[in-house]
Amino acid sequence: MNVRIEQSLANSYSYAEYRNHVSQLLLEGLSTGATQSEDLTHYSTLNEVRMNRLDKTIKIPQEVQEKLGDLKKEQTLLVISEGWCGDAAQILPVLNKLAEATDKLELRIVLRDDNTELMDNFLTNGSRSIPKLILIEPETTTVRGSWGPRPHGAVQLILDAKEKFGHITPETKADLQKWYLQDKGISTMEEVVLLLNNTENM
Repeated sequence: MNVRIEQSLANSYSYAEYRNHVSQLLLEGLSTGATQSEDLTHYSTLNEVRMNRLDKTIKIPQEVQEKLGDLKKEQTLLVISEGWCGDAAQILPVLNKLAEATDKLELRIVLRDDNTELMDNFLTNGSRSIPKLILIEPETTTVRGSWGPRPHGAVQLILDAKEKFGHITPETKADLQKWYLQDKGISTMEEVVLLLNNTENM
């Protein structure tokens, strides 16, 4: 596992590099990932707009800032993502804000379809669901925990929709985006900071 983590980190992007990579592909009419389609390019374009907005509007609450200030160990947030993923577009800007707020965190991003062996070690109910955050101890590349692909509230919204309709409807996808809009990244911050604090106490 450590070797796989090291290889993935070597091929990873910073947040700025990831954003630039997705943007450059879109200029060529392409999306990230092994599969290309008009839908995926369309989703990637929507996500660009969402991420630009979130980069400007996400604010870290005082209580979250204080917990970040209490971190004693350096940790790497390695996130598996793709440019077309709507959940990743909502979550990556939040993780970037957390990493910018403390010198104890470094955010690195890898593409799922380029790192399938890594992805297959962090499946969600047998699925390659993204984004997936892997918490890594930098000195040893030891995995300390993982999180994702969504905050608990968003997970529940999807589960309720599947139980009611048997599948995810377009209305469900719209409801999910509304949920993220109203949540303002708070759930992601609180859950990730809880994971960080728990690993420090291990």
